[in-house]
Amino acid sequence: MADITWIKIKTDMFDNEKIKLIERMPEGDTILIIWIKLLTYAGKANYNGFIMLSENIPMNIEEMAIIFNRPLEKVRYAIEILQRYKMLEVNEQEVVLISNWERHQNVDGMEKIRAQNAERNRLYRARQKQLALEELENQHDACVTSRDAIDIDKDIDKEYILSGNKTDAIPYKEIIDYLNLKTSKKYKHTSQKTQTLIKARFKEKFTLEDFKQVIDIKVSQWLTDDKMSTYLRPETLFGTKFESYLNETPKKKISNNQEEEKTPSYVNNISENDLLNMGE
Repeated sequence: MADITWIKIKTDMFDNEKIKLIERMPEGDTILIIWIKLLTYAGKANYNGFIMLSENIPMNIEEMAIIFNRPLEKVRYAIEILQRYKMLEVNEQEVVLISNWERHQNVDGMEKIRAQNAERNRLYRARQKQLALEELENQHDACVTSRDAIDIDKDIDKEYILSGNKTDAIPYKEIIDYLNLKTSKKYKHTSQKTQTLIKARFKEKFTLEDFKQVIDIKVSQWLTDDKMSTYLRPETLFGTKFESYLNETPKKKISNNQEEEKTPSYVNNISENDLLNMGE
């Protein structure tokens, strides 16, 4: 259904011979009101003059009587008169069509509107389909991530249980204490998210010294930069770019007798991997 809010009505409408004949009939006023209602509903449907409830559902005469708030017999009588004067056509299924619809509406303009509505509906359906696919993918990714995290926990815990040696336990506290010492922060080593990240890296065979080295490297690069220092946190340092950070070179300290090279600050303070994965 197109969003049409107007139709054409000529100012000399009541000079037409057919309209004059209808006016002289006993139910002339009722017939004319029904005629105007038919025109407006045809315009609203924007379906080449057909009287429609929706795009695929034509309005029958019983439905017209209800919608037009007129007795059924008067609506049928009006339809018969209008059909006799060839102002409308009715097929065997009582589907009503306004004759010479182009006289009452800009057909080309309405066709353009109908095409625009069809394209808008197509784009809307495509967007809804894309959103549904994205939601399914997100649900799948969430399930996989959760399952992987649980598997990592189980595998690591199993390894340490089998070892029977408390010294093999993951040093959450020592790692976070070291981070807090270097950054003057107050992160908790008991955070579930933090522990999950650290467990994942230990599962990849990284060591306590590797964690300390990553902390040292990123502190040397970011600590004095107000913008970048906010990323000195477990979810950034211990995420999937951990190995990349580990292989970076610490920022060298410049002595009082040396002039710092005029290199853009972002080159010293942030790597390409940092920019792409800052939220991890």
